[in-house]
Amino acid sequence: MVFKLFLDANVCLDLLLRRENYSDSKRIFERISSGNCKAFITPSIVHIIAYILPKYYDKSVVKNIVLDLLKSVRVVDCNHEIAVNAVNSQMTDIEDALQYYTAMHHKIDYFISLDKNLIKCAIPILPIYTPEQFLQDFPD
Repeated sequence: MVFKLFLDANVCLDLLLRRENYSDSKRIFERISSGNCKAFITPSIVHIIAYILPKYYDKSVVKNIVLDLLKSVRVVDCNHEIAVNAVNSQMTDIEDALQYYTAMHHKIDYFISLDKNLIKCAIPILPIYTPEQFLQDFPD
């Protein structure tokens, strides 16, 4: 079975910046590359990544990094109805709510994030895993 994963910005940035959780994020992306998982992000995630990467890399390199990322992930969008539902939800962080409700709308199987506050807000229809938890619960 091919899992559909929504990747939060922190997971992508851990890979791209080789941060603390790099190895787990790398393993998630290896599963994506092998075809065992399909990955999804929103334009907002692209925006966050494009905003942060120039602090670490030359702007001429950032465009190529983002284009390489977009070879591995599919961008899904949020419409007006999703935005209204997200803002009206119990989630206090609107940006997280927008990502989460967009993932639900697109029938994503699992939301992958390191955001502890977001993880607490998960509902059964869309479980939230850290990369490490996902890799443990769904080994190769």
